[in-house]
Amino acid sequence: MDRLAFVGLGAMGSRLARRLLDARHPVAGYNRTADKARALEAAGLKLAATPRAAAEGAAVVFSMVTDDTALRAVALGPGGIVAGLGRGAVWAEMSTVSPAITRELGDAVTARGAAMLDTPISGSTITVEQGAASIAVGGDGEALARVRPYLSVMAPGGITHVGPLGLAKTMKIATNLGLAVQMLAFAEAVLLAEKAGIARETAVDALLKSVIASPMVKYRGPYVVGGMPRDAWFNIRMIQKDMQLALDQGHATGVTLPTTALTQQWLTMARGLGLGERDFGTLFDVLAGLSGVPPSPNR
Repeated sequence: MDRLAFVGLGAMGSRLARRLLDARHPVAGYNRTADKARALEAAGLKLAATPRAAAEGAAVVFSMVTDDTALRAVALGPGGIVAGLGRGAVWAEMSTVSPAITRELGDAVTARGAAMLDTPISGSTITVEQGAASIAVGGDGEALARVRPYLSVMAPGGITHVGPLGLAKTMKIATNLGLAVQMLAFAEAVLLAEKAGIARETAVDALLKSVIASPMVKYRGPYVVGGMPRDAWFNIRMIQKDMQLALDQGHATGVTLPTTALTQQWLTMARGLGLGERDFGTLFDVLAGLSGVPPSPNR
């Protein structure tokens, strides 16, 4: 079997690597904080001391890190992923980062005789565990054919090839801006109904049965009634990073993003209230406070 590598074993990366291990694929891994990967090590992952060491000898390398700065840190330099790639290897980069850095790193990978794909995943830790996540892919079709069996293990929800390298990052950014915008609109809908005299539980139930009930609303709608999760699926600080990527992309391409810009300001307000590490569903609590109604419970 091909040896695989996974760099970045945080909340999402660890669950994706776990799916590969559960499918009995040999996986080497690296995480900046090694102790956080010990559970995977017990499940069969071979923990490496550097990203390069994880990548060396791997047919396919996956990575999932926080942002552009973190990606540069694990990719470049003598201990980075690029230095460890062998000729013919494929690097499938799964982080939500800028298309520009993806293409920049793609040039360095090509110079090594390897191939790079951008393969960001759409979903949360819950959807990954449920096998309901999906992946957009940018890059060469032949490289995708080699990696597809492993992507299918991680995201049985579906794989969509969107075009050349970098476009999958754009697709992920476009997807994520919709999450926060939807949450803001959902909060407004619930609060309008509640202030008019409809019980919050009834309003949420009606909306979850309505035409607006997207997967995001179905995941976060119940928390408006039952309380926001203490362990954020997608915290405000992180989604603000993605919203800024969207705004930057809109500026570069001449696309007006008015609801994205407005929602970004509400997220900034939430962060200013000390809620930056809470799930972005906490937007409801910010609007509730300004509307004169109680926030979600167990805040």
